[in-house]
Amino acid sequence: QVQLVESGGGLVQPGGSLRLSCVASGSIDMIITMGYYRQSPGDQRELVASIITKGGSNTNYADSVKGRFTISRHTAKNTVYLQMNNLKPEDTAVYYCYADGLSGSIGEQRFWGQGTQVTVSS
Repeated sequence: QVQLVESGGGLVQPGGSLRLSCVASGSIDMIITMGYYRQSPGDQRELVASIITKGGSNTNYADSVKGRFTISRHTAKNTVYLQMNNLKPEDTAVYYCYADGLSGSIGEQRFWGQGTQVTVSS
């Protein structure tokens, strides 16, 4: 099993920045991808960004955040970061860290963090 603990959310004015952190623990060797989804009330959960954590470091972003958000990883700390710049009110949502794991015995499995609220408002 993999446990994910998120931090870094909060209230920020439009144009401001926040950095989210997601620390993984447990069976971290099985993790192949990590990233963030977000969800606003009444909306579906949306993939924001992802990064390969085993066998590469490719990243992927939603069109709505390209050029503003950057996902990165610190392998030694088992941590993924989401740097969010030039935040807009429409970025307001609960942000959920996730990790995709792959093992011979379990197969593919997705793990979720507890979620952190990001509010962009003046």
